[in-house]
Amino acid sequence: MSPTPIDLHPEDTLLEENEERTMIDPNSKEETKFKELVKVLIDWINEVLVEERIIVKNLEEDLYDGQVLQKLLETLGSRKLNVAEVTQSEIGQKQKLQTVLEAVQELLRPQGWAIRWNVDSVHGKNLVAILHLLVALAMHFRAPIRLPEHVCVQVVVVKKREGLLQTAHVTEELTTTTEMMMGKFERDAFDTLFDHAPDKLSVVKKSLITFVNKHLNKLNLEVTELETQFADGVYLVLLMGLLEGYFVPLHNFYLTPEGFEQKVHNVAFSFELMQDGGLKKPKARPEDIVNLDLKSTLRVLYNLFTKYKHLD
Repeated sequence: MSPTPIDLHPEDTLLEENEERTMIDPNSKEETKFKELVKVLIDWINEVLVEERIIVKNLEEDLYDGQVLQKLLETLGSRKLNVAEVTQSEIGQKQKLQTVLEAVQELLRPQGWAIRWNVDSVHGKNLVAILHLLVALAMHFRAPIRLPEHVCVQVVVVKKREGLLQTAHVTEELTTTTEMMMGKFERDAFDTLFDHAPDKLSVVKKSLITFVNKHLNKLNLEVTELETQFADGVYLVLLMGLLEGYFVPLHNFYLTPEGFEQKVHNVAFSFELMQDGGLKKPKARPEDIVNLDLKSTLRVLYNLFTKYKHLD
């Protein structure tokens, strides 16, 4: 640490001896990926809490007292937390936060997610801690959003030693890749195939191509590349119609989708058709299919294969 001059907020200089405080370097806050991460998370929270008539505009100011986090967790987890509804005092807010964060930890512990936040950091409006918490929740609840990957920020650590403020810069990683972050939550047969048996993976792919073409050929369509040809959702929608024996009205999906959102709409619609047909909601997110995530695509097609493989 060095006594480096840096533009500090007056509150950040009111430290006891050996006390430490962290804040994001102002330059990091201006980076495009960081701004995108914050915006995506705010939009997601507002979408989840639309019926609660809660509108979040600033993560530090709106989440520090635990009220919004409580509603978010209750809505996503379909559970009620035993906390006071409104708490004005700092002690009351911290007690509520403690209950909410314990419930979060209970959810995330089985997946081995590193807990990078606590009551003091969230209540102290530490944006890095709040972002770590929200990213973990978004991944756990499979939020239908696309988080920017490899978002890093420079964090300034300020410490008071012998009456002098000393600062150090640390790089903090907020997101890695979607695949790695989702990997904390599930491993299945496809993970094993990808990691340890690539030869068997090609056999599975051939079986799935044979299966989908058996049905898509009825519409004079043919699949040769599983990685790319299902990414816009069109073949998934048409395949569900063929498997379930109905014509899918063209106004329900985009036959020639343009852009990410229309493709996500198509894939999400095909997922609804799968659930209507009695299948469980796919573990994959529509965004993963659109982003050419082969493992997610294989999982979805394999579920169809398992149910409909004997269908002519």
